[in-house]
Amino acid sequence: MDFNLDETQQELRGLAADLLAREATRERLEAFEKSGAPYEVGIWKALAQAGLLGICLPEEQGGAGLGPVELTVILREIGARVAPVPGYASLALAAVPIARHGTAEQKSLLAPLNEGETVLTGAYREIGPAGVINTTARRDGDAFVLTGVKTFVPYAAEASRVLIPARVEGEGVGVFLVEPSAVSITPQPSATTEPLARVELDGVRVGADALLGGVADGAAWETLRRSAVAGAVALSSGVIEGALNLTTEYVKTREQFERPLAQFQAVTMQIGDVYIAKRALDVAVWAGAWRLAEEADDIDEVLAIASFNAADPVIKALYTCQHLHGGIGLDVTYPLHRYFAWAKHSGHLLGGAEDQLDTLGVLVAAREA
Repeated sequence: MDFNLDETQQELRGLAADLLAREATRERLEAFEKSGAPYEVGIWKALAQAGLLGICLPEEQGGAGLGPVELTVILREIGARVAPVPGYASLALAAVPIARHGTAEQKSLLAPLNEGETVLTGAYREIGPAGVINTTARRDGDAFVLTGVKTFVPYAAEASRVLIPARVEGEGVGVFLVEPSAVSITPQPSATTEPLARVELDGVRVGADALLGGVADGAAWETLRRSAVAGAVALSSGVIEGALNLTTEYVKTREQFERPLAQFQAVTMQIGDVYIAKRALDVAVWAGAWRLAEEADDIDEVLAIASFNAADPVIKALYTCQHLHGGIGLDVTYPLHRYFAWAKHSGHLLGGAEDQLDTLGVLVAAREA
């Protein structure tokens, strides 16, 4: 297996990296954080104009029709620049399952996304371990009645649709496209600038056309779940790369006892530990993206390994980056705090290290059985 990007993917990475280097500057991010806006509209529009939001969208909606590896490329670059845009929410949590399972009418929601005119999102988490679905959908004539609570839903109030996974009585898990105005949205605290919300569905009635693909066989939920995990670890992979680059530059130029910090052996060893954590996550992220593209039978195992690395070693590596910066590493006027917040947020979204170890243990035991 070869995890090197092909020529098209390398060009895609270069395009995304160059665009975000121009758009997501330190000064622009500082101005955005003072604005109180939910996301940076200018960067979002620039991504759309460059065709980067349409990478994984169907060609009939103006997209390129590419797959998980290309989406990973885009999300890693967004993470490396901690660009405050709803790329993960709109693409990983919504566009991927809609593109794969949606009806022609449902897929039409993706055309405005391709133009950067709208935001979509999905409700991946509930109270309890990651992947648990307690929300129910009861058939009522030609409609469904949804009841349950979703947590940490990004951009719920800003989205044109929220994808809601729910258990349909006597069938399986279905995913429903619900308008934000139909649910109760309560803002939740966020370590990043990203707006998060608790979404409550108290007998919300939706038509049969709201069921993604028209079936509740669990396939759409499986796609959403895997895409949610793959997208979160891709962001983390970009975040630790950006933090490592920032820290490396700092220790090369910051002097102590008339010597650059990078010349001290203890500093070199700690930077090495950060690099090892980054590379371990990178390998698992690209392995997971490739397996998603190939629909391999060990997708969930590899994604669990990537999730553990994102939720534990990478978080510890960010602490090391802060330590190597000294006091300035904790200063909110210095950019490192954004990387730390994004990494912690992804770790929480994934359920934490212990949850991922439990998940991996169950998967391995099931395979051996």
